Amino acid sequence: MSTYPSTALLLVLSATVVAAATAPTHTTVPTATATTASASATAPMSRVGDVVTAAAVVPALTWRPCDEPKGPAGRECAELPAPVDYRDPDGPQLTLAVYRLRSERPAARRGALLMIPGGPGGSGARQLAQKGDALRKEMAGAYDIVALDPRGLGGSTKASCELAPDDRYLVSLRSWPGPDGEITENVARSRRIADACGRHGGAVLRGFSTANEVRDIDRFRQALGERKLSAWGVSYGTYVAAVYAQKYPQHTDRWVMDSNGDPDPARVAQGWLANMAVGVDDRFPDFAAWAADPARQDEGLRLAQHPEDVRPLFLALAAKLDRKPKDSTTAEVPLTGNLLRQALQNALAGNGSFPQLARLVQAAQDPAAEPVLPAELAEPLPDQDAAVMIATICNDVRWRGTVPSYARAVAADRVRHPLTAGMPVNVSACAFWKDAPAEEPTRITAEGPSDILMIQNRRDPATPYSGALKMRSALGDRARLVTVDHGGQGGHGAYLANGNACGDRAVTTFLTTGRRPAGDVLCAD
Repeated sequence: MSTYPSTALLLVLSATVVAAATAPTHTTVPTATATTASASATAPMSRVGDVVTAAAVVPALTWRPCDEPKGPAGRECAELPAPVDYRDPDGPQLTLAVYRLRSERPAARRGALLMIPGGPGGSGARQLAQKGDALRKEMAGAYDIVALDPRGLGGSTKASCELAPDDRYLVSLRSWPGPDGEITENVARSRRIADACGRHGGAVLRGFSTANEVRDIDRFRQALGERKLSAWGVSYGTYVAAVYAQKYPQHTDRWVMDSNGDPDPARVAQGWLANMAVGVDDRFPDFAAWAADPARQDEGLRLAQHPEDVRPLFLALAAKLDRKPKDSTTAEVPLTGNLLRQALQNALAGNGSFPQLARLVQAAQDPAAEPVLPAELAEPLPDQDAAVMIATICNDVRWRGTVPSYARAVAADRVRHPLTAGMPVNVSACAFWKDAPAEEPTRITAEGPSDILMIQNRRDPATPYSGALKMRSALGDRARLVTVDHGGQGGHGAYLANGNACGDRAVTTFLTTGRRPAGDVLCAD
């Protein structure tokens, strides 16, 4: 994904930014309505709560070839209009960029398999580029593989908060407290971001939400002419998948949820962020074991003689950088303690990032060295990417807390989880969001067809296992859980990520044959 890492929970939470897809970009809201003169699929009116979820007529999709250099061959693209506000289905429209890889064995095709990206901020086009070939091989023609860019991303209609560059660095968007736990600067920045989004985002930005992504997915289903969809949702995409399965159970076929969070409807993303402190603690021992392994000696990357020495080394170094930041190779962006902590959190997403983190730690320790910052931390995020990740989590649920309560939470969390220094429970722009959420979050329940397979790494730094167990409990007999005893290569993301044959086989078998494990299973690393 351009210069940014590809794993995602929430962009603001799990340190990922998704670059724009290669499809055309729409920065304004088209005024055409969804009813067009083109061939169309008729869809009945339906409601989610008090909101109409589809116009009476959904346009047919006009597919065109759109291969990209690093993506799978045979990709097709189309544009799907959708209401800016589903309460006004014939009002202003926006554009959703949608994508398809046709089944290479039409006789074996059984339907469409939707890839639901993580984020908020994950692009369907980018997920398809990264995993489309591997998924196509596993499915052996059983599906057309489809995806969409959620509102605000890739080729879909975007919005802007017009944030100042200093407010768009990842280490700024994430509310890392000051060296002593002080949150005054975090409060000021959060107010500033919320105010800018409220002034500049407009109706399009107010429509960035999980509820609307779910409605957009069902609109896509109708445009595809499919009675049911199968799906593979990853990270934040598991929550989107769970909400879709709750709202449209009659339209789910084989449903895979990979790297799951706690679905608590009272907190939603606020809870996911808080849980990440536990996730980092769960995952850090994998990095410590790697960094103390004698094999690192020949690579020049060994940080300590014993795994148990890596954590105090890291904490002491971060504290030193809190007091005296170190100039980096990026002008005017020094390596601070919080930037080092953010680099750790990014690197824990996959073992492939461990060498870069070790080099950063070594350079920070060496008085003569000038640290090279990870690319995703060295420059501001694009304004439109920042807008979608902020708006979605703020539009989904009203965040609880007052400035004094956030300060108390930070002080306590810094003691319990020093690797994350209180950031996961700190104040954010959502605390000062101008518009109340348009609707209540969906409560995930055990009511519905038993057609869900969950897969989860046991040591996931972004969506910790403890949160996944809460999703599993909420779904009851609707789901089975495949636990991969893993933190490794794909610490965040399990299917087609770790090389774990047991976990991959369970998901592939379910998607291609419909057979699920009789009960929850554990796959050894």
